[in-house]
Amino acid sequence: MFSIGQLSKRTGVKVPTIRYYEQMGLLAASERTEGNQRRYGEGELQQLGFIKHARDLGFSIAAIRALIELQDHPDRTCGAANAIAEAQLEAVRDKIAQLRKLERELERITGGCDGAGPSSDCYVLASLADHGFCGGAH
Repeated sequence: MFSIGQLSKRTGVKVPTIRYYEQMGLLAASERTEGNQRRYGEGELQQLGFIKHARDLGFSIAAIRALIELQDHPDRTCGAANAIAEAQLEAVRDKIAQLRKLERELERITGGCDGAGPSSDCYVLASLADHGFCGGAH
């Protein structure tokens, strides 16, 4: 059995986050000692590792809840799990595309300023003040 502190150290998940996952129903409520301290078993350690990895990959709480539901029913096909992962992949690709637009715009803005003139003539400041200076949507 692990205390919440030991579970935190073993998984790298902060104690308040473990409590939050319990409140959200992602992690089963822990057993309690007579002194009301939380105690976790190997199953909770594995489950928390699963949750942490999913969060590290950017999955939402709702998606993780659905994945846990699928994990709890090993007789079901993995199509739903794959669909959830594909949706997350698409969301990541959309974010990357957005970040690339931001990168291009920031390159353009910083390229318009040599950093030597007075701030009253600064292209960076002018671009931030007037969206009309932007090269496109971002």
